[in-house]
Amino acid sequence: MVLNADGSYTRLVSFPTSPPKPDPDSDTPALSKDVIIDDTKKTGVRIYIPKETPVQKLPLIVYYHGGGFVVMSAATTMNHDFCDQLAAYLRVVVVSVDYRNAPEHRLPAAYDDGVEALHWIKSTQDPWLTDFADFSNCYLMGSSAGANLVYHAALRVSQHLADLKPLNIKGLILHNLFIGGVERTESEIRLASTGFLFTLSLSDSMWDLALPVGATRDHEYCNLMRGGLDDTGRIKDVGWRVMTVIRDGDLMMDRQIEFAKALELKGVECTCFYGDGHHGVEATDKAKAKELLQEISHFMSSVNGTKSNAVSDK
Repeated sequence: MVLNADGSYTRLVSFPTSPPKPDPDSDTPALSKDVIIDDTKKTGVRIYIPKETPVQKLPLIVYYHGGGFVVMSAATTMNHDFCDQLAAYLRVVVVSVDYRNAPEHRLPAAYDDGVEALHWIKSTQDPWLTDFADFSNCYLMGSSAGANLVYHAALRVSQHLADLKPLNIKGLILHNLFIGGVERTESEIRLASTGFLFTLSLSDSMWDLALPVGATRDHEYCNLMRGGLDDTGRIKDVGWRVMTVIRDGDLMMDRQIEFAKALELKGVECTCFYGDGHHGVEATDKAKAKELLQEISHFMSSVNGTKSNAVSDK
């Protein structure tokens, strides 16, 4: 990244993007469209619905993408394709949130945007949501930095759930949680340079750009085991179930496991899926992506006490 004279940054590595595809005749597993939330902040959502018009309203997944809080967007192709698969395979409505990136907008800006998106969803009159989404059956899901965002946004709204009605959050899905700290863990040392497109030095750099100026990686936004952990009990108090997805080649796996255990000690009902592969492996490995989708389907059906609605399980 290069700092510009106006205070903005030029990102020297660009990721492919994909446009939304609202046309039913398009070659895509789900239909999608973009909606602006705040034009001034340039925040919005990309909404996905299965191609086949549902006969009843579908569960709602609010999705927050990864990128270390620094790069990528809801339109980034790997995020777009994943949400396509979520909607089509799980038979759900997906709202993928486009939040502000650091360092132009350091944390907690992304958390603010994540919460604002939930309030927009609960009051919107967009027909794709009012006609097809079951607001009473909602899950917050995030990948990497998005999983970190889910946790912090969830803690915020857990104190004011009445303000989100008719939106009823039933569970949190933390996929490859982006987490850190000053003192190195065994997995960080062992896997420091082995990650596919994600190394320990890159993780450190992203936190340097995303955290408030002057903060270290032991700030509560980064090190979830420091400060704010007492608030985790609110997740149990409101009855939310949590699913964590941990890959054995993820340099953050030790921290992710420690955090999942901390949730359980607080009385949170936590489902942990452990699998092989690197951080974000689902973006490049279709078999791993399908494996993840199956696990999410099982988690959602267990929360609701219903049969899985996934395509392959029919």
